[in-house]
Amino acid sequence: MRWLIVDDNPDFVDAARGLLERQGITVVGAASSSAEALRCFTELLPDVTLVDINLGGESGFDLVEQLDRAGSPAPSTLILISTHAAQDFAEMIATSPAVGFLSKSALTPCAIRDLVRESGGLEEGDHR
Repeated sequence: MRWLIVDDNPDFVDAARGLLERQGITVVGAASSSAEALRCFTELLPDVTLVDINLGGESGFDLVEQLDRAGSPAPSTLILISTHAAQDFAEMIATSPAVGFLSKSALTPCAIRDLVRESGGLEEGDHR
């Protein structure tokens, strides 16, 4: 599986990339803005895209809508991430095209795989 990280915090991106790659996950790119994310998304065709809810002055919710539309016919599993608690954005998360939400502090390959698997993106026992 090919993964894309969209976050405007370069320290978080470096830490997340390192964590994921140490677990054998291929991170094909990172983006810090909506325009950069859309470009990377269409060029790299990731299987999983992690999107920060707060991208500086931009909305991660708006971006997942754009990525969802751009992902046809080969959609990417979209997962929202944030330092904020899920309950702060529960209604918006539920109505977004993202398969779920993970707190940045709980971001682990296992937690991400569980969300992807629940969405139908991984078969049981698949550890890509």
